[in-house]
Amino acid sequence: MANKIFVLFFVLLLGGFCTAQQHLTLNDAIATALKNSYDIKLAKDNLEIAGINNHIGVAGGLPVVNAAANDNETVTSINQKFPDPARNVKRSGVSTNNLTASITGGILLYNGFRVKATKKRLEELEALNQDLLNVQIQNTIAEVSTRYYDIVRQQYFLGTIVKSMEVSKQRITILQNRKDIGLANNTDIFQAQLDYNALIQSEKAQQLVIDQGKTDLLNLIFVNPDSAIVINDTIVIDQSIQFNQIKSLAIKNPTIKAAEQQIKINELLERETAALRSPTLRATTGFNLTNTTSAAGFILQNQSYGPFVGLNLAVPIYNGSINKRLQKVAEINTRIAKTQRNGFILTIETGATRTFQAYSNTISQLKTAQENLDLSKRLLDLVLQRFQLGQSTIIDVKIAQQSFENESYRLVNLAYTAKIAEIELKRLANLLQP
Repeated sequence: MANKIFVLFFVLLLGGFCTAQQHLTLNDAIATALKNSYDIKLAKDNLEIAGINNHIGVAGGLPVVNAAANDNETVTSINQKFPDPARNVKRSGVSTNNLTASITGGILLYNGFRVKATKKRLEELEALNQDLLNVQIQNTIAEVSTRYYDIVRQQYFLGTIVKSMEVSKQRITILQNRKDIGLANNTDIFQAQLDYNALIQSEKAQQLVIDQGKTDLLNLIFVNPDSAIVINDTIVIDQSIQFNQIKSLAIKNPTIKAAEQQIKINELLERETAALRSPTLRATTGFNLTNTTSAAGFILQNQSYGPFVGLNLAVPIYNGSINKRLQKVAEINTRIAKTQRNGFILTIETGATRTFQAYSNTISQLKTAQENLDLSKRLLDLVLQRFQLGQSTIIDVKIAQQSFENESYRLVNLAYTAKIAEIELKRLANLLQP
């Protein structure tokens, strides 16, 4: 058997779709969803924020330069006495101006390598947001694909009902012809008409399921739900998936990678909080200007200016054990992140195993289901021919018709189940492509 199984070849154009309707393919739906998804936009924005923050300056590793200026004008009363009474000053409403200006630059020389740990944490945060974006993209593709193929499945159900209606019409025609020559009565015709009417109701109910499914799909890809779309597609199952390949790739699933990134982030937070207990050494330099003028008093003007350079050392001695407790909390958060990572791995491995079991088991049933559908079609055609010749009863036709419907539904359900399992396996292995 070929690597891919093609099932459900049909075109459902019942009753003339208008030309204004848009044909929607799976690729179109996925591309639209990836473009319009609010969740993906938020994930991209978070990634952009993380990229902006991933800078040595945010980590505190670049010099900081500040400029400051202060100009105060005051009015005071002066009463100054000296040994020489001739020098005494007593005045009211004396204006005094005090101007100070400075440019100061400082750079961190050492703080227990906290800057280095912070910069590395910012890098891991950016990588984490990239993985979260990949998770959202894979989830969106899987969700759109699942909804899309469900519509294909429901349309196949509708095609089966339409085929069964054609058979019921033939039954009514044959019975009417028999009645015209006196070989049938109204009882069989009424029963055949009731069966046909029931199929009409099923057709309308199934069309509602399809219409609502399309509305849900349009909502999922953020398109106006009133848009008219036509989906003409088949369910194509990829049989080339191998469990060992899926299992090895699932370990690299973006969800697990994001969990690994979170562990690294928490470990770096441990280093940052530990660095809070280390001495901090800063180098500072700058230029100061001070100018004080007074209309009266002992000093009429005092001006000083010039550069300065210095070192500042701060040694934490005691702050109520806050830093020590923060470090312990960071260590616990790291343990929590590791536990969550292990839980994700177990969940994904279990999901991959169960999904592959369903995938392989369903594929093994498809060949037999296809054969049964072919046989049911041939049986139905044969019984209709015999019924037309008067060699089969209306019950025989109804049983053959029911067998055809059941086998048709069984085949499409199996194909849909296998396709959904394939999509899930590829999602777990990060193999879904836009």
